[in-house]
Amino acid sequence: MNRSLVALAGALMVFAAPVLAEERVLLGIGRMFSNDRIGDGDDRWRTGSYQISVIRGPFWEGQAPGRFGALLEYRLRGEIIAPSELSTPPAGDRRYAGVLTFGLHSHATLGPGEMRAGIDLVAVGPKTRVSAVHDWLHEQGSMPSVSVADDEIGNRLIPTLSAEIGRAFAMGDSAELRPFVEGRAGDETFLRVGADLSFGAIETGALWGRETATGQRYVAVGGQSRPGASFVLGGDAAFVADSPYLDGDGADPEAEDMRYRLRAGMQLRSQSFGVFYGATWLSEEFEGQPEGQVLGSLRVRMDF
Repeated sequence: MNRSLVALAGALMVFAAPVLAEERVLLGIGRMFSNDRIGDGDDRWRTGSYQISVIRGPFWEGQAPGRFGALLEYRLRGEIIAPSELSTPPAGDRRYAGVLTFGLHSHATLGPGEMRAGIDLVAVGPKTRVSAVHDWLHEQGSMPSVSVADDEIGNRLIPTLSAEIGRAFAMGDSAELRPFVEGRAGDETFLRVGADLSFGAIETGALWGRETATGQRYVAVGGQSRPGASFVLGGDAAFVADSPYLDGDGADPEAEDMRYRLRAGMQLRSQSFGVFYGATWLSEEFEGQPEGQVLGSLRVRMDF
């Protein structure tokens, strides 16, 4: 654990050192809530997450700076991973995991494309107190207790590197196709390829984040948009090399080599208010998982 912290601290210093002296201002805050209760209605597997991105940089002129490291994203994320039953899960199901993530990322414009890269410290296990919060919320809502947390995956700290490269292609005045490639190494190690199609009253000149579990995108720095509705369709495929949430050591099931996601969403926007809802289908993540699942994602924006 100490080696992990030293490695992360060293990486963060190298990452941030060239730009520590730069003055930055708050450019925007993005967030996304995802939960299967507002998806397929169940409480299982990738059951819930909340992600916040705080963006600071010297300026925003409709695209990220051309120099990597000038614009920084401070990321906080929590996630609950659970078996299909919170009291007596069936044999061969995945174990409970409470996850907290703290990260530093940067966005840059690279020619006609764009890139995000960064490092996260992923904390897993009872010390995150995620399971305690989960159990308290169920108690307040008169829902079943989270007794499976007694067999929660143990405490660990995992430095994680990730990056995404994408490019947007305009398709007329009201549609945009953005293919992307994403890589991750740490808490999960995979290579992912996908695309998102946006159309309608889409927002231009914004900085977009991507929610980790679903792949749904959210605005982190606002751009220009007209009142109305916009829509998104997306999907991706990932080759998974490793997942500590699925160790396959006899206590946990083996991870599936391939994962697939299909998503759709709609945003309604006025001059000062916006609401987004999306649904994402996730394919099976481990051997023995009987079916995929659907997560719902929600974001509300208010401008003052």
